[in-house]
Amino acid sequence: MADQPTPEASSGNLPSQKTPGRPAAKASPTGGAARESSKKAAAGAARRTAAAAHAVASGRSARGEAAPGKSTPKDAGPGSGFPRGAISRRRLLGTAGATGLALGAAGGAAGYAAAPSEKATPLTSLGTDRAMFHGKHQPGITDALQARGHLAAFDLTAGAGRREAAALLRRWSATAERLMAGEAAPHDDTDIARDAGPSALTITFGFGNSFFSRTGLEKQRPSALDPLPDFSSDRLDKARSNGDLWVQIGANDALVAFNALRAIQKDAGGAARLRWQMNGFNRSPGATAHPMTARNLMGQIDGTRNPKPADTDFDRRIFVPASGDPAWMANGSYAVVRRIRMLLDDWEKLTLQAQEAVIGRRKSDGAPLSGGTETTAMDLEKPGADGNPVVPMNAHARITRPDQNGGAAMLRRPFSFHDGFDADGTPDAGLLFICWQADPLRGFVPVQRKLDRGDALSQFIRHEASGLFAVPGGAAQGEYVGQRLLEG
Repeated sequence: MADQPTPEASSGNLPSQKTPGRPAAKASPTGGAARESSKKAAAGAARRTAAAAHAVASGRSARGEAAPGKSTPKDAGPGSGFPRGAISRRRLLGTAGATGLALGAAGGAAGYAAAPSEKATPLTSLGTDRAMFHGKHQPGITDALQARGHLAAFDLTAGAGRREAAALLRRWSATAERLMAGEAAPHDDTDIARDAGPSALTITFGFGNSFFSRTGLEKQRPSALDPLPDFSSDRLDKARSNGDLWVQIGANDALVAFNALRAIQKDAGGAARLRWQMNGFNRSPGATAHPMTARNLMGQIDGTRNPKPADTDFDRRIFVPASGDPAWMANGSYAVVRRIRMLLDDWEKLTLQAQEAVIGRRKSDGAPLSGGTETTAMDLEKPGADGNPVVPMNAHARITRPDQNGGAAMLRRPFSFHDGFDADGTPDAGLLFICWQADPLRGFVPVQRKLDRGDALSQFIRHEASGLFAVPGGAAQGEYVGQRLLEG
């Protein structure tokens, strides 16, 4: 986990049902009579609220007239998929919150009911955030970390070749474009995300080394897609590594993310079968008091010194140039994917001081042990009280610095994962490490080789799955991802 930004935060506690310092309410002088009267009033209010909720949902007033501001969607009616009075998802995205949830009367006895409102309340910013499908680069590379993620690899089925692959990428691209806009899938939409906005959904597609032999496109396979070398920390499960096709899904809403995964899986049809699939998460946007670099499951700030799009050499390091080779990879990037299990039981036995020595940074704020703040340049020569460098020679942050690796750099955009516990109670948890670079032989490989030779963190992690994928540039309007490869 290299020393390189990303968004962050913490969840607040639910308020106590008791308010400190407030005296208890005195008993009513009318006693049981008052309580009985209150119950009747509450029951009546519950019935009126439920009726209002039904009226709002059906687009009618409680008296049977059309409710103010309500009309039957143009696409409602027989054969439209919407009953009369229903609201389409597209329309809902513009009016979500117009009938916000209000706890029913009688202490919630009536459940949740729609609270009538004269004005439409827009979706929160979390739901309205939208990434563009079409562009110079594919989405999901330079976008901010999302709260939920799914990674999946597919293999083409027996008999499927270039033509079937082209049809599949065309379907996938059409689905991705609609879902990222907050619309329903082109066909067989499950309504899982019906009530939500785009929620910063991104869907990214890539090709594995084996894809090119399966489609007769060996001459178009980039040399940068050659298999990664073996590393000493590898304990790779081949069944959960590599694949013909790779899909990365990210969103700030769990249902939006899952809906996209389900749609992509169904779109595969008979052309491809699922090889492996992994689920990840990050801290939700807005959970911290101010934007922060992400923390991983070891509690460490993870992502300091990540390359930024504003850097003058960012594009050169992360993306294949427009004049690059092969031509179909112009403006694309290479994704290295590693499922890195964290040996959390062993890590958590270390003292705070020992953990910080392993990383080379303070756990509290990510500042280097040489002093300053998170963004302060690390002083590799500063001695400690014992005369040794205050940042240990085998500290993870020291070894991964670009200036210690011939300038090698990569854009890290990971998700954490937790897949339950082993029989002995050991957590199966860690990092879905995803890094982006113009050439993995000048990005991931040299850094990992150096980590392999003496990183203090190595004894607390295990690489259990791996993949390398060529991710072509973004699709122009009217194109699908990979079209220049498959139809070139």
